[in-house]
Amino acid sequence: MRDMPTEPAIRPDLLQALLDHAEHGITIAEREGSDTILLYVNHAFEKMTGYTAEECLYKDCRFLQGNDHEQAAIALIRTAIETERPVRAVLRNYRKDGSLFWNDLSISPYFDAEDGIMYYIGVQKDVSEVVALQEKITALKDRLASYENAHDKSTACCFKSSSDNICKHA
Repeated sequence: MRDMPTEPAIRPDLLQALLDHAEHGITIAEREGSDTILLYVNHAFEKMTGYTAEECLYKDCRFLQGNDHEQAAIALIRTAIETERPVRAVLRNYRKDGSLFWNDLSISPYFDAEDGIMYYIGVQKDVSEVVALQEKITALKDRLASYENAHDKSTACCFKSSSDNICKHA
């Protein structure tokens, strides 16, 4: 078995720079009573939400939900945090300017035995374009099904003749 190095493998300032330059939002939070307060947000999080780190730190991250608290994903996230389990969910969040974005959120708990504190690492990705495309696909599938249903009824009396390749009406 190898001995664990006494010095970190990565310098703290380098780790900070790496997190700050990640493509997706990264947050670190801890439980404080019934709240999960933000201790760190990276630049991608600030860009995605429109909030600065100063506006976010020491707040519960629920502020991103605005008044939109009736989402199934919220209960799923709450249960995962209470049971200290990882979770991934897509939920509606709101930027500082009030505009909606769909947040693909992954949360992983990490217990620091030294401090006796449970931390939560969050990774956020704006998937608004993906959700919009999924909604368009669903709408198109519904229209197609409706068209096929109407078309089937109107052509119920029509059959194709294999010999003359024409449609004859009964």
